[in-house]
Amino acid sequence: MSERAVTPGIEFDHVWKKFQRGERHDSLRDFIPSVARQLLGRGPTAAELGANQFWALKDVSFTVKPGEVVGIIGRNGAGKSTILKTLTRIIPPTLGRAETRGRVGALIEIAAGFHQDLTGKENVYLQGAIMGMPRSLIRERFDDIVEFSGVGPFIDTPVKRYSSGMNARLGFAIAAHLSPDVLIIDEVLSVGDFEFQQRAFGRMKALAQSGIPVLVVSHQLERVAELCTSVLFMERGEVRFAGPTLEAIRQYLAVEQVPSDPDSPVILEQIVLEDGEQLRSGERARVRLSGRVNRDRATGNELVVLSLRNLQDGRTLAAITSDHGGVKLPLSGPFELEFELELNVQPGLYGLDSSVRVKAQNRKGDIAAGPGAHVQVLAGRPFEGTVQPNATVRLNGSEPPSRRAAEPLSETVPNADRHS
Repeated sequence: MSERAVTPGIEFDHVWKKFQRGERHDSLRDFIPSVARQLLGRGPTAAELGANQFWALKDVSFTVKPGEVVGIIGRNGAGKSTILKTLTRIIPPTLGRAETRGRVGALIEIAAGFHQDLTGKENVYLQGAIMGMPRSLIRERFDDIVEFSGVGPFIDTPVKRYSSGMNARLGFAIAAHLSPDVLIIDEVLSVGDFEFQQRAFGRMKALAQSGIPVLVVSHQLERVAELCTSVLFMERGEVRFAGPTLEAIRQYLAVEQVPSDPDSPVILEQIVLEDGEQLRSGERARVRLSGRVNRDRATGNELVVLSLRNLQDGRTLAAITSDHGGVKLPLSGPFELEFELELNVQPGLYGLDSSVRVKAQNRKGDIAAGPGAHVQVLAGRPFEGTVQPNATVRLNGSEPPSRRAAEPLSETVPNADRHS
C-alpha cells in the first residue's frame, strides 16, 4: 500500500464550488424547460455559471500533513464553512478533489450528527461508531469524554434538552477523545464558556503536538497565532494568502485598516516595529511612526496617537499621544516619532493602531486613521490578571505590620507614566 494511502492528512486540490441564489424554480413553467435543457445537454457545464449561480470557492488548494496545524481565517462569506463541509462530505465539490485520509474527528456545527431524541450517552456511542471506533474503545474513553465535556449530570438526558453550549462541549469532547487521525474544528467552540474554551484549546494543542493533522477555522486571531503552523486567509471564495501565520494575520488586518485621508492636517504613512512582531510579556516594544504635516491644513494642535488594542475583544488597553513626552510636531513637512512601551499584558495577539487627534477640550475622538501593525505577546514572567504592572514589594523592617502602621508594605510601579 502506498504511503499516500496510509498517511493521515487533508488534501484540497483545485476545488471549485458553486451554489444557486434563491429558489431554483418557482413554477412548473420554469421547471419543465430546465429539466429538458439538462437532458438535452444544453444547460451550463460544471465549469460554467448558470442563471443566479455564484462561486463560493474558486480554485482553492491546500494540504495538512501530520504535525501541521493549518488555520483558515476570513470574514463571513469568505468560504470557510464551505471548505469544512466539503472536506467532511456534507456537500460535494463542483470541480476538484477534497480528501481526508484516516479517521476524522470533526466539529463543524453545533450538535452536527447528534440524534436529538437520543441521550448524551447514546450519542457518544453513535458518534464513535460513525467514526469507526470499536465499542470497547468507546467504553474505555467514555468517562474521560463525560468529564471533559462537563455534562455528566445530564448524560442520560436527550440532547434536544441541552443548551447550545452543552452540545458544543459534548461534540468537541467526542471528537477530541476518540483517537482521531485527523481533527477538524470550526469556530463553534466560541459558544462554550471561558473555562471550557481554555481546556478545549489545551486539548487541541496536545493533539497537534501528538503529530496528527489539525485544521481549525477561527475568528480568534490570538488563538490562531499561538496554535497554527500556517494559515489560509480567505476572501470571497479565494485564497488571498497562504503561508506563515503572522504574515497571514497581518494581511487580514491590513484589509481592515482605513487608508489615510490625503486631506488630513497630519498624514500618517508608515509604522515599523523595531523589535519584531513577537515579544514576551513585560518586554519593551519600540515603534517608529512616520508621516508628514500638511502645512495648508494643520493648526498646530494636532496630536499623533498610538493605541494598543486587544484583538480578542477589541478593547483599547492604552493610548499614547505624541505630546506625552512634550513632543511637538513640526509645522510642516515629514516627521518620525518613536514610541516605547512595555507590553505588560497577558499572552495573546494585540493591535497597534495609529491615528490623528486634535488637542482641544471641546472635541473628542480621532480625525484621521493611520497604518497599523500587530504584535504577538508570548508568555513571559508568570502573573495573574489582565495587566502586568511589574510591581515590586519591599518589606520595611521586621516588625509586624500592626506595629508599623506608619510604614506599610509598599508597592511601586516602575514606568507607570508610559501607560497613559
